[in-house]
Amino acid sequence: YHIKTYGCQMNYSDSERIMTVLELAGYQKTLLEDEADLIVINMCSVRKSAVDRIAGNFKKYKQYKKINPNLKIVLTGCVLESDRERFEKLFDLVVDIKKIEQLCCYCEGVATTEAIPKLQFNESNNGIASLLTVARNDSSNYFQIKPFYQSSFSAYVPIMTGCNNFCSYCVVPYTRGREKSRPVEEIIGEITELVDNKYKEIILLGQNVNSYESGIRNYELGIRKCDFPKLLKLINNISGDFWIRFLTSHPKDMTEELIKTVSECKKVTPYFHLALQSGDDEILKKMNRKYTAEHFLNLVKLIRKHIPDATITTDIIVGFPAETEKQFQKTAAVMREAKFDMVYINKYSSRVGTASCKMKDDVNWEEKKRREKVLTEILKETALENNQKYVGKVVEVLVEKIDGDFIYGKTRSFKNVGVKNQESRIKNGEFIKVKIIKAKVWNLEGEIVKKKKDKPSSLS
Repeated sequence: YHIKTYGCQMNYSDSERIMTVLELAGYQKTLLEDEADLIVINMCSVRKSAVDRIAGNFKKYKQYKKINPNLKIVLTGCVLESDRERFEKLFDLVVDIKKIEQLCCYCEGVATTEAIPKLQFNESNNGIASLLTVARNDSSNYFQIKPFYQSSFSAYVPIMTGCNNFCSYCVVPYTRGREKSRPVEEIIGEITELVDNKYKEIILLGQNVNSYESGIRNYELGIRKCDFPKLLKLINNISGDFWIRFLTSHPKDMTEELIKTVSECKKVTPYFHLALQSGDDEILKKMNRKYTAEHFLNLVKLIRKHIPDATITTDIIVGFPAETEKQFQKTAAVMREAKFDMVYINKYSSRVGTASCKMKDDVNWEEKKRREKVLTEILKETALENNQKYVGKVVEVLVEKIDGDFIYGKTRSFKNVGVKNQESRIKNGEFIKVKIIKAKVWNLEGEIVKKKKDKPSSLS
């Protein structure tokens, strides 16, 4: 089998669960598409360009089928209903991502209601997972499938799926459905097992982690209702040496309680991805974002008040329907004031099925590209200014890659660091002490001080 993944971190986490289903069914992974008997496309419908790219690639897949007539090509992921109708004519099968445990049954042509494999944490079977049999009409969600983690030290852990916000440009509520939080015990069980297996970075995922809410069946924990700050505290209390990150936050649901929780929990890293999208209140209203530019900037001030060394990143859309130059300049002004460490800038494109597709896309592509360039220049200034604060500081770095004479990793605050390798014993997934000697726009350069023993400086 070969899996091709498009989209966000949630899509990549989903692919790890798809891998588990296929591995347990006896399939073996190949890195080459043209060697596969089964190709699974895990798609993202958020941008029309990604959808068009998948459709365009189908000519290539048809050629593979000529070479291997038994080849099956399956589509899953975030699939809009309008796209589903289109792709059902191209692919052998289009499967709901929430029903991926049935993938093997479908691929083998099984159309009965016999029991299908499910997975459970904390029980092993040949190093992968134990199998439980449940009826196909079981209502339990696909997060119960144990992922086939692609890293030995960093893991995505979804805590919820879906979205209730219905931003006018976004398809996620239509592809993922409404918000559904995973049970606390299930999340804690997965993370505890990861930490027991020496994982060093746990990345909590959700379209809007701020709105996480779940009951707790184990009342010995002392909490009957668990929101996101309480969940972070529970995870922070798990024994072990590891970092906790989370993605993504919605400004309308970000609270001072959450910010204080991050500052108080030693394992929760000082990194916030908080999507601005626009700095103009009228455009924000058209986007159905339910906050103002002033509210957003107040959140940034709160974060910097409680966590002065926090890294703050964001998303911005340029060229939203009817966005004037004056409105765009308000976005630029918010960027200058917020001093983001990174901004993911997207040129607006209409998506069928969203509210904004009924609006006239009247900002031409060249103007969108110009606005993107203006914001990129502002980002370069603020990113470099923020990075320069690290020069001379000793920070903790999680090693992610060793390439010849260089080590690459990230700080607690999600800064990319490159270090000349002076110690051959260092391995991926280790924490090392690094003194920052040079700041660039997109990364830092440092030199190894010594292995982790002492407490790092506040800028970490």
